[in-house]
Amino acid sequence: MTGQKKIRTRFAPSPTGYLHIGSLRTALFDYLFARKYGGDFVLRIEDTDRQRLVPGAVENLIKILQEFGLKPDEGPHKPDPKYAPYVQSERLPLYNKYAKTLVERQMAYYCFCATERLENLRKQQEAQKQPPHYDGFCRDLSATDVQAKLAQNAEYVIRQRIPKTGVTEYDDLVYGHLQFKNELLDDSILVKSDGYPVYNFANVVDDHLMEITHVIRGEEFLSSTPKHVLLYKAFGWTQPVFFHLPLILDEKRQKLSKRSGDVAVEEYLKKGYLKEAILNFISLLGWNPKTADEIFSLSELVERFEVEKVNKPGAIFDVRKLDFIDRQWRKRLNLKSDDDPLFRRAQTLLKDFPGNRKVLELVYPQILERIAGPSDLEERMAEFNFYFKEPRYDASLLLWKKLPSAQAKLNLQKLKRFLAGLKPEDFIATALEAKLKAFIAEQGMATGEALWPLRVALSGQKNSPGPFEILEVFAKSPAGIKIALNRIDKAISMLSDISKD
Repeated sequence: MTGQKKIRTRFAPSPTGYLHIGSLRTALFDYLFARKYGGDFVLRIEDTDRQRLVPGAVENLIKILQEFGLKPDEGPHKPDPKYAPYVQSERLPLYNKYAKTLVERQMAYYCFCATERLENLRKQQEAQKQPPHYDGFCRDLSATDVQAKLAQNAEYVIRQRIPKTGVTEYDDLVYGHLQFKNELLDDSILVKSDGYPVYNFANVVDDHLMEITHVIRGEEFLSSTPKHVLLYKAFGWTQPVFFHLPLILDEKRQKLSKRSGDVAVEEYLKKGYLKEAILNFISLLGWNPKTADEIFSLSELVERFEVEKVNKPGAIFDVRKLDFIDRQWRKRLNLKSDDDPLFRRAQTLLKDFPGNRKVLELVYPQILERIAGPSDLEERMAEFNFYFKEPRYDASLLLWKKLPSAQAKLNLQKLKRFLAGLKPEDFIATALEAKLKAFIAEQGMATGEALWPLRVALSGQKNSPGPFEILEVFAKSPAGIKIALNRIDKAISMLSDISKD
């Protein structure tokens, strides 16, 4: 498959802002394929759509790729004089040269159609329920007419001259042998009126000049690839090997887009997902390792990657699966707080409780046990607010089933005296559980009738971590076990008020 020529893949994003999840997957597969076969991974910036450019986007792209370990061998930040420059807006003379070559070979032509005419044409086609396409109005203009319009500085674009008969075919490493009827292909624009090339043209020129051997991109480019093949033939160039990845779909099996939710890689990083988990997850969007194991590091992905294991059907972006993979990576990495992006996000959610970093560090393991993953951190964090401020709750919540308030009060009084007599080292959840349950049995209390009001007194919640875990956190916090004893006192007072009623 690799032949004698050195493998060269390229990731060619447009600097239009955030990095789409699908774009990161393309970069990953480019990287895996190049590394698998000892080739080069090239970064090229396709900035010919000048209206959508975002300042700083190129620097952000390079930064994200490096953060994920997908370090290009070449690119704007690391040029090879043989192939530079790597930014398309710096290569305009090349495109102009090759566009004129196509015109001379009658493989392309000047189109002088006004915007108004093209808009009317589009409306007519819509009315007739025809797919939008150029009608070839300027396709057969005489050389005399063309020169006259150019002499008048008439605005023009350059269009590709597609054969009207026959088929264009190519082989794809994933989708196999594909054929397209030329009569269904449009004479699309190669060079716009502003002198900038469109994607279909610039990427062919650049891929050839940069000696790209394998073009890896999304399934949405399958239908435009025949036009690329025709350009390679028009120039007499050897076309690269094409390798199209299946679409990434949302849970409704529609193409993943902004309407589907978050699609920016940056958003998932902000939510606290680990880079290792994101990369691992997107590797499985269209690639099946055909093993029971699904947790892979980047180096393991390189080792296991095979084109034959790339699927044709669309891949479902399942946030629950991403959460699962994130949990597995947390177990593998055993991160410290400062290295954990999810911990940092939890801190931001506690901005109303300043100075509680120590408490959060103690509580964080409990948070991790109770959340599915970063996707529900914000919702679940509200359940842990009682660690940071005194809870408010109705006194009736302290009562276990039909337990009388007087008995609940007595139970809490006994538990408070017991806890007040323990040493700091006794407040380890597992050891404390054994001691506390032994005391409850000794006092003849029912377990539920003792532990339920204790847990509610500490948390103010119907559902919360167990009292042993809560007490361990309080004992290790700056305020010490005193905060727990004060809360028990408050609960006893609330039960006294119930008794008076």
